[in-house]
Amino acid sequence: QVQLVESGGGLVQAGGSLRLSCAASRRIFSIYAMGWFRQAPGKEREFVAAIRWIGSVTYYADSVKGRFTISRDNAKVTVYLQMNSLKPEDTAVYYCAAAPRFTQRYGLADEYDYWGQGTQVTVSS
Repeated sequence: QVQLVESGGGLVQAGGSLRLSCAASRRIFSIYAMGWFRQAPGKEREFVAAIRWIGSVTYYADSVKGRFTISRDNAKVTVYLQMNSLKPEDTAVYYCAAAPRFTQRYGLADEYDYWGQGTQVTVSS
C-alpha cells in the first residue's frame, strides 16, 4: 500500500514562507500527477496546486498563483509546495495526493487515489 507522508507545516507570520514536502513510502510506478489540497475549519477541501509527473506541467488555484510553487523530485518520489507571501487565509490543513491514472481534472479530489495524513499550516496576522 502506498503511503504519502507530508512534512514542513507550522506556524508563520503573515508575509512569511513555508515549504511543504510529501514523500511516497515506496515507488509509485504509475503516478500521473500529484497535487496539494487544503481544508480550513468549517470549509470544504479545496485544490491548491498540481504537477504532472512527466513534463512537470503545473496547475494552480487562482488564490495561490504567483505565491506558491509546486515541484517534484522523480528520484525521491517527493513533491514540494513552496509557499511565499503567506496570508492568514492560507491557514488550513494541507494534504498531498497522488493520481495514478490520466486525468485533466487536476482540481478534483476524486481524481486522486492516494492521500497523506495532512500537515497544519497556521498563518498569524
